[in-house]
Amino acid sequence: MVKKIRLLGDPVLRKKSKNVERVDETTISLIKDLFETMYATDGIGLAAPQIGVSLRIFVMDDGKPRVFINPEIIYKSEEKEIAEEGCLSVPEVFEDVERSKEVTVRYMNEHGEEVEESFVDYSARVVQHEYDHLQGVLFIDLIPSSRRFAIRKKLIEIVRQSQKTDYAERP
Repeated sequence: MVKKIRLLGDPVLRKKSKNVERVDETTISLIKDLFETMYATDGIGLAAPQIGVSLRIFVMDDGKPRVFINPEIIYKSEEKEIAEEGCLSVPEVFEDVERSKEVTVRYMNEHGEEVEESFVDYSARVVQHEYDHLQGVLFIDLIPSSRRFAIRKKLIEIVRQSQKTDYAERP
């Protein structure tokens, strides 16, 4: 089911998410909701806190759909790249963010199997962005304070939820 996206100002987005104890029917249902919501909102990645669930799960589709359960970034390259990012939880805000060019992640997939995988360039950026959600970090936390100050009115609007979104729950 397509779920409502939680916006900046919702406390669930600032909590460190809890580990998933086991992959069961509830977990599989959450994964389906994450994919359906991500695709319905034209996202490339979506973390459980963004739909109000404080668990360490995110999904992404960079050409290959993947499920990350209890992910840990075990390597980040020293080489960095700056590129524009946006977020469904901070709608209509796009800012340059510096991230590692390459990361390696250890995670469990939807079958409960442990996976270790490396990502580069755009895929590495998406993994880091979604992983940050599980830590209670938003991309706007990573931009210079001068930029946050410049967009403060927009951020306040989002917090007040005065901005209308088209993310109503749909079956």
